[in-house]
Amino acid sequence: MSSAAWPELALAKWAETRDTLHLWTQIVGKVRLVQTPWINHAWHCTLYVTSRGLTTSPIPHGERLFSIDFDFVEHRLLVRTVDGERRTIALEPKSVASFYREVMGVLEELSLPVEIHPHPSEIAGAIPLPEDERHAAYDGKYAQRFWRALATSHRVFQRFRSTFLGKASPVHFFWGSFDLSLTLYSGLPASPSEHAPPHMPKWVARDASTHEQAAFGFWPGNVGGPVAEAAFYAYAHPAPEGYSEAPVRNPAARFPNELGEWVLPYDAVRRSKDPDGHLLAFLEDTYATAADLGRWDRKGLERTEALPPK
Repeated sequence: MSSAAWPELALAKWAETRDTLHLWTQIVGKVRLVQTPWINHAWHCTLYVTSRGLTTSPIPHGERLFSIDFDFVEHRLLVRTVDGERRTIALEPKSVASFYREVMGVLEELSLPVEIHPHPSEIAGAIPLPEDERHAAYDGKYAQRFWRALATSHRVFQRFRSTFLGKASPVHFFWGSFDLSLTLYSGLPASPSEHAPPHMPKWVARDASTHEQAAFGFWPGNVGGPVAEAAFYAYAHPAPEGYSEAPVRNPAARFPNELGEWVLPYDAVRRSKDPDGHLLAFLEDTYATAADLGRWDRKGLERTEALPPK
């Protein structure tokens, strides 16, 4: 059971699938982005973990609603409408351009035309989605393992989030950065970040960082990036003095200064005798340091009693 919940996910074994799947999720995510009213911190455009993969949740289109779901059990993309219509696209080796044409074709067929910005977000030097014939890999075994890692991370993140009474994001999947994310807020404003990822307007990054926050997530890694393997992360905005020296209990955790956040390798969690406990400790330690050094009102933001009462 543990090996299924915490599957091996060495990036070298599925890097091409990871890159293709990243771009496929961008196509689907951009559909939700342009059809949904803006919610603070871009929470309206994310995907959500399900018992079979990832979903957009209901998307408005005039008076109609539809959803798009990645099913990594049967390896298909499902487009379903509030009227009971349903279309299926196979998840199999195919180019990003082909996937783009299939998705847009199905939406046209269902009288749900959507026009998205064709350039991938947060990826330097990327090929426009309708033209990308280079990324065309799909290893179903590793796509499924990635989803299981997301699902397990989601479960632990929800447990960690459950006692926080303040403003908090859903546990959701950002298709731009390709990571599962959870953010907790102190309730106080902060100076917005001036960081702007490639092909993303600066005002979007500013909107995401208007308030003090402690953020956590899971990322599958990126070949050639500062974190090449799957890892959990934690950061604070603004980072209080001393945050990089947090007393994190897991010795595998590190704080690369060039990254500016805490990183805990997924494998260090997966191989431990108590993966849930190791991940929870990492989340708790980095949160406590951000909250204490940032002088958050922890008594007002945290629930101490167990619910429901016995």
